[in-house]
Amino acid sequence: MPKSAYHPAFVDAMADLESLEPDIRSQIEAVGAKTGFVPNVFLKLALRPAEFRAFFGYYDALMTKESGLTKAEREMIVVVTSAANHCLYCVIAHGALFRIYSKNPSLSDQVATNYLMAELSARQRAICDFALKVALEAHAVGDEDFGPLHEIGLSDDDIWDVGAIAAFFALSNRMAGFTGMAPNPEFYSMARG
Repeated sequence: MPKSAYHPAFVDAMADLESLEPDIRSQIEAVGAKTGFVPNVFLKLALRPAEFRAFFGYYDALMTKESGLTKAEREMIVVVTSAANHCLYCVIAHGALFRIYSKNPSLSDQVATNYLMAELSARQRAICDFALKVALEAHAVGDEDFGPLHEIGLSDDDIWDVGAIAAFFALSNRMAGFTGMAPNPEFYSMARG
């Protein structure tokens, strides 16, 4: 959908870094120092400070903690579910992170396009299968969905993490969608070789 189809008040609205509360400004500046640019999601969500803090607090709780899932697997979940939810921002931004953590410059594109044809291990495919079910039809998740995950070595805590990441990014996908959030150009070339 062309950018002009979105509500201009949402598409064009970005927080001014200098006017932000100190904790939010320092968090955004730290990300900018690490990446060399400020991802648009930070400036968009900073328009609502309480929501910014809640969003990134939950993001950190899911994506940066010690887990039985690798960082690459967590980013893979984001890419596969965001592709199914038609979220350009998350596919591009987290596709870049997936390339970095997987050390495979083509796997992210494969997963975003058709994970069933991607060069995935049995473990990765099972994780994607479950993540997509949670993202698209959580109401249909049943006991039969957990057996394959235990068979590939996931603990109940790991399964919770897969489901929580899929659910959290369903929210993120919808926020990016209705606000017309565009990926930063820098994401496209990251870790391409």
